[in-house]
Amino acid sequence: MGGPATEPASVLRGFAALLAVPAGVALQLQQRELLDAASYLLLALLGAIAGLAALRRHRVDVLALAALALLGFASTGWRATQRLAEPLDAAIEGRDLRLTGIVASLPQHGPNGVRFRFEVEHATAAGEPVAVPRRVALGWYSGFHEDATLLQPQRELRAGQRWTFNARLRRPHGQLNPHGFDFELLLFEQGVRATGYVRDAPAQGVEQTLAYPVERLRQRVRDAVGARVADPRAAGVLAALSVGDQGAIEREDWELFRATGLAHLMVISGVHITMFGWLAAALIGLLWRRSRRAMHGLPAPQAARWGGLLIATAYAVFAGWGVPAQRTVWMLATVVLLRSLGLRWPWPLVLALAALVVTLADPWALLQPGFWLSFAAVGLLMASEPVRDEAAAQAALHGTLAQRAGAVLRGGLRTQIVAMLGLAPLTLIFFQQVSAVGFVANLVAIPLVTLVITPLALAGSLLPPLWTLAAAVLQPFSVVLQWLAALPLSVWFVPVVLGWAQAAALLAGTLAVMPLPWRWRLLAVPLALPLLATPPERPPAGHYELLAVDVGQGTAVLVRTRNHLLVYDAGPQYARDSDAGRRVLLPLLRARGERRIDRLVLSHRDTDHVGGARALLAALPVAATSSSLPPEHPLVAASPAHQPCAAGQTWVWDGVRFEFLHPLEGEGEPTARPNTRSCVLRVAAADRPATLLAGDIEREQELRLAGRHGEALRAGVLLAPHHGSRTSSTALFLDAVQPQVAVVQAGYRNRFGHPAEEVVARYRAIGTTVVGSPACGAWHWQSDTGGKGSCQRETGRRYWHSSLADAASGR
Repeated sequence: MGGPATEPASVLRGFAALLAVPAGVALQLQQRELLDAASYLLLALLGAIAGLAALRRHRVDVLALAALALLGFASTGWRATQRLAEPLDAAIEGRDLRLTGIVASLPQHGPNGVRFRFEVEHATAAGEPVAVPRRVALGWYSGFHEDATLLQPQRELRAGQRWTFNARLRRPHGQLNPHGFDFELLLFEQGVRATGYVRDAPAQGVEQTLAYPVERLRQRVRDAVGARVADPRAAGVLAALSVGDQGAIEREDWELFRATGLAHLMVISGVHITMFGWLAAALIGLLWRRSRRAMHGLPAPQAARWGGLLIATAYAVFAGWGVPAQRTVWMLATVVLLRSLGLRWPWPLVLALAALVVTLADPWALLQPGFWLSFAAVGLLMASEPVRDEAAAQAALHGTLAQRAGAVLRGGLRTQIVAMLGLAPLTLIFFQQVSAVGFVANLVAIPLVTLVITPLALAGSLLPPLWTLAAAVLQPFSVVLQWLAALPLSVWFVPVVLGWAQAAALLAGTLAVMPLPWRWRLLAVPLALPLLATPPERPPAGHYELLAVDVGQGTAVLVRTRNHLLVYDAGPQYARDSDAGRRVLLPLLRARGERRIDRLVLSHRDTDHVGGARALLAALPVAATSSSLPPEHPLVAASPAHQPCAAGQTWVWDGVRFEFLHPLEGEGEPTARPNTRSCVLRVAAADRPATLLAGDIEREQELRLAGRHGEALRAGVLLAPHHGSRTSSTALFLDAVQPQVAVVQAGYRNRFGHPAEEVVARYRAIGTTVVGSPACGAWHWQSDTGGKGSCQRETGRRYWHSSLADAASGR
């Protein structure tokens, strides 16, 4: 049997038809707000009518493509309305609730406690039943955490257990920064409509149910790995490869895998599942051919394909059925179905059909880098396949052992070269970094991880000593990776560039691997240059750019002149192993093309201001540091050219004047409250409103500043002192500053109540616009254009994001 006609025109029409639905889906994913469900159903009806009209003409034309795209748009929109149909009532956000339900996921343990999904069966507030989303994400923390200091679980949480918790919930809300991770999208994709934390669990029995049998099995295997393997880092990697628990991998190991380009191997995705399915298919085919009865019932190739798919699906389910695993299973199922039907479609149509199936199963997969990297890798490998003569093909299949081994080696090298050259532009566009040692690391790691370590990790579930053997293999492998990561320029970074430069780089990657004459392939070099060498956009001389980063409950502000960067505070420490420097600031700085920090200002020693400083100092060159930290503080010793900030210190960068206004030199004792010694920095461009970064100063310091400087204190932009606390923003101080905009950096529904309602009212009474990071996300302002600035939550809004009104209600 054949398939569609293989003439170029027919292939092109089929390709367009198959991708019309994903194109409609992609358009819907750009919506800022959803229509109502009835409107999407009406659009779907119109698309179906138009599609039937096109079908009667038996041709693929503009009407047919438009109908398919409309169906993709409408179906995705309707599904989105259903996902958002179960919001948490704002009236019970932050209230004490009693939740009864079942632990619905593999609990993720960390230094501060445990995180898990919870399927709510019953909820009450003050003894009265309340409606909450059925699926919520909870944390049960101990010790330091940004949400609260809470009790550690008295007994271990296990998947399938029924618990009753006293907890607090809030609507999904995450930090929103330019080019940053979209936490709200992640929760939306997972169907989680509320997050929260456990305050305590009443003293009553915990019931083990039969629910979530796969999750219960995964937890037993993970616990067995931890008990068998003495090295916790090796145990974490083996747990990730066997049951898909990526949270078990230590932070240092994740950084090592990213630096060497191996992070994709530590996530159960296409490489693992495809290889596992291929091995299973080969074994099933071998065994099937040994049975005449089986061969009469079903041909061996058919049995091998469907058996391999079944085993690959079982592995994906056992590994947690994550989005990358689902995507791979749908791709494999598409190919197996086509082959089983005897269809021999051209590879572009096979790839397009697989993309259609994946998009129908999960429309929001189009927003994931893994979707594009997976399809790009397969497409480039197929398109770059050289034409081999019959003799070479026969030698690869039936030649001597040396000939077959040589063919396998050449195939592996070709695959890595295609991946390195063809996918490097896409990797840089998505992540702004690529591993320069990834080619060598993957040559070793792909066969070792997929053919040795992963099979041993899985087989250990039946024969636990194999886990010990797998850990023994991991140890020298880790040593090699550490050596590669330590090489100079092991990781290359590029800033985010404009769309035309991204398109040129993608074309460059394609040309570089296609079997074309070298004169055409060399065009890849000039086409890639805009991505690699375009200088980031900078303010004109004499002006500056301000970015108040959304770091949650803490402070971090970037001040950019033409040739210099100042970072004012480094955000909070979220947990023992997580801080704003590593999680937010470093990715943001690299996306902006910042290769060094000219001055790091740490206003005072509170952890919500210096929590990310150590990560910045370790990752980027820092020319100078100013702070009010006491001399014995560890960050002072770690900071280059450290100087205590003091009133009167001034400098000029590119025509922009910087001046510290507080503290006075020698003012206050080192043992005084840190807030009182905050470094207050004034930034001014000629003939433009100034910016005043006020740290956490309080009433007494504000009055002294107003008394010393009077009208000279005026500024168009004010970083609200102490996050809008009642201790600050006094009327006399505000009368002296007269800000047009007050920026409040605070966490959504933070436990301090920042900003205080009376403080917000005080600002508004003098005509000041109050910008809070929960409602705004990152706030961007430029001195040369002035105005009120722009909010990332507005400029980058999508329908799954919290609305400005919802976020503002949580202050």
